[in-house]
Formats: sequence, structure tokens, C-alpha cells
Amino acid sequence: MLPITLDTKDRLLLSFLQQDCTVSLQVLAEHICLTTTPCWKRLKRLEDEGYIRARVALLDSKKLGLDVTAFVLIKTHQHSRNWFNQFVGVVKAMPEVMALYRMAGEYDYLLRVQVPNMKSYDAFYKKLLNRVPALLDVTSSFAMEEIKYTTALPVST
Repeated sequence: MLPITLDTKDRLLLSFLQQDCTVSLQVLAEHICLTTTPCWKRLKRLEDEGYIRARVALLDSKKLGLDVTAFVLIKTHQHSRNWFNQFVGVVKAMPEVMALYRMAGEYDYLLRVQVPNMKSYDAFYKKLLNRVPALLDVTSSFAMEEIKYTTALPVST
């Protein structure tokens, strides 16, 4: 659930922007039935309050030759603050890592990795093992086909 401070027009605006953030302020305003000034004020407030983190272009990984998606599950016995900070610093600096999650359950961390091919994945894997000490288990699964991918959050109106 989104906080109560968002009304229907805010939610419509957020939903519309997730589909195309390049549209003009005029088009946004028309879409949510406002004039441009109140629409701009809402947009500015949503940005200032952190609902809108960034406006970016979504690229096609296949056209860029990044054909392999790997999901990497990691176990460790190290849970100190220093180890965690080192691990996070190393992983965040690796451009192949698209997402990093701390998990509950059997594994401690999950990474989504995007690389051109298996040789590149092997280089990534070796780099990870060399830079992060005390990894107990690193298990990788590879996506055979992307069936659904979205960055749009389910903003209910």
C-alpha cells in the first residue's frame, strides 16, 4: 500500500510516468485532467518526497549483446559489519550486477547478473571469488528465456 498522502491524480501520474517519462508536461497534465502548473507542482513534490527516484532510459540487453542473465545465490558464515561493508562495496562496483538482495532463508544474498556470454560470466565469477573472502557457497542459475520483465511498480489508483 502506498501512503495515504497520495491521491488518485498522484497515482495516475506515477503510473503514467512509469510507461513513458519522456512525455511533455502538457501531455501529463491532460492525462490526469489538470493544467500544467498544478501538474508540475505534483511532479516536483513526488520527486522531492522520493517517490520518483530517477528518470532513465531502459535499454535492450539483447541488442547490446548482454545475452546471459544469471541469478547468483550466495551463502556465507560471515555476518560482521566489516565483512558486509566489504561485500556490498565489491558487489556494487561490479557493473555486471544489476540487482543485489539480502535474503531470508537458505541463502544470504541474491544477485542478478547480466553478461554477454558464459566466458564473461566465468570471469565475473572468478572476480567475485577473488575480491570477497569467506563465501561458503555460490550457486548460479541461468535464465533460458525472459518471459516477463517490467520496472513498473503496481501503483493502484
